[in-house]
Amino acid sequence: MEFFQQAFTIAKQINNQAQEGVTLNNIGQVYNNQGQYPKALELFQQALVIRQKIGDKGGQGVILNNIGSVYNSQADYPKALELYQQALTIAKQINNQAQEATTLNNIGVVYKSQG
Repeated sequence: MEFFQQAFTIAKQINNQAQEGVTLNNIGQVYNNQGQYPKALELFQQALVIRQKIGDKGGQGVILNNIGSVYNSQADYPKALELYQQALTIAKQINNQAQEATTLNNIGVVYKSQG
């Protein structure tokens, strides 16, 4: 976490918005892994806004998958599916088959979690 915070500070100082978004996403992942879901969502949302602002569709898809993961972890399956569907749409739009496969897998995990 300490290194992510340092990286974020540097990215902000040099006005590298793409790196800010990456670092916010990474920090969000740490919070998600720790089960601190509200904090993870806050950081993922900030990262998503940056990715939208700079027009990074691939990055948006990654972050939407991460947000969906938070909702899946909290058993909010409808919300998780909604976010995964958004990520899937983006993956198809940009023809990113790896991201599409990851998203389809995530959708499968939701359905598996529901039995």
